[in-house]
Amino acid sequence: MALMLVKFDLKKRVKLAQTVWFMYWFAVMAGVLVLSMGLFFKIELRKRSELMDNKESHFLPNLLIFMGLIACCINAFGGKVCYDSLDPTKFAKWKPVLKNFLVFCVVFNALLLLTALLCFLMRIPLQFTLAEGLRNGMRYYKDTDTPGHCYMKRTLDLMQMEFRCCGNDNYRDWFEIQWVSNRYLDFSSKEVKDRIGSNVDGQYLMDGVPFSCCNPSSPRPCIQHQMTNNSAHYSYDHYTEELNIWKRGCRDALLSYYGGMMNTIGALVVLITMLEVAVTIGMQYVNSSLSTLANPEDPESESEGWILEKTVKETFTDIMAKMKAMGKSSKVEEGGEAAVATVS
Repeated sequence: MALMLVKFDLKKRVKLAQTVWFMYWFAVMAGVLVLSMGLFFKIELRKRSELMDNKESHFLPNLLIFMGLIACCINAFGGKVCYDSLDPTKFAKWKPVLKNFLVFCVVFNALLLLTALLCFLMRIPLQFTLAEGLRNGMRYYKDTDTPGHCYMKRTLDLMQMEFRCCGNDNYRDWFEIQWVSNRYLDFSSKEVKDRIGSNVDGQYLMDGVPFSCCNPSSPRPCIQHQMTNNSAHYSYDHYTEELNIWKRGCRDALLSYYGGMMNTIGALVVLITMLEVAVTIGMQYVNSSLSTLANPEDPESESEGWILEKTVKETFTDIMAKMKAMGKSSKVEEGGEAAVATVS
């Protein structure tokens, strides 16, 4: 018994072909959308590539670009087949390849769904990538004269201002590293010598943050130096005072930004996958309805269309039987080759 059997006459077949043709060209636009989302995400990652610890983060946008290109190609081909199905003489040339095309469409739909799943799961590896990348970037903040790191200060300052964040986990991360270059330190000063000598790494550490951490909405002028020294500022207590710098860590801010973007892309890819499944089913109905004409020489004769020629269970059993037969034949061939090798 065929799965979801539908009877067709000429009028229904024409309407089916026209509908599926329209859906295919709509799916082409959906493929362009997937491609565009991949390009957009890749550009957004490249903007802050210096803050990413590895290049594996570009795998997903590259996958989206690839899947978008494939979607455009297969949907354009499917639209052409549907258009030619209105003319039996033109459709005849597509019959030998349609079965393989439909199998390829099923595999593609599965890969598209997997791509959507990866979009939702990317937040996990991105969290570790950003944590390490930001930590390294903050270490290179002061190296404005070092080739390869000279733009890190600008990158971090722009990021902290854009995302309204400070440090990796919070603003106190800046207290643990030297972010002022030695060229701007007066080594004859006792304060500088004391600060450098106060830690085993010989770094100039201070309880301050870069200017980009300042919150311009604060009514008080920004307190970015000696933040834990109450006596250094009038009417100030760093334990109780509402700090006028961004409290949110940049890892959390970037993760929220990229995570929201990937959730949106993932949801759109799921919807596009549903569209692809629909056009694949439509193409199967077009193919089966034209292959079962009661009188192939009479285009107006009735026919039947289905999703699967047999039930799901019977189809699965047939596939497993074919796979076992292929496995046995390959073993027989290997045995024959081994016997020939022994004789020679």
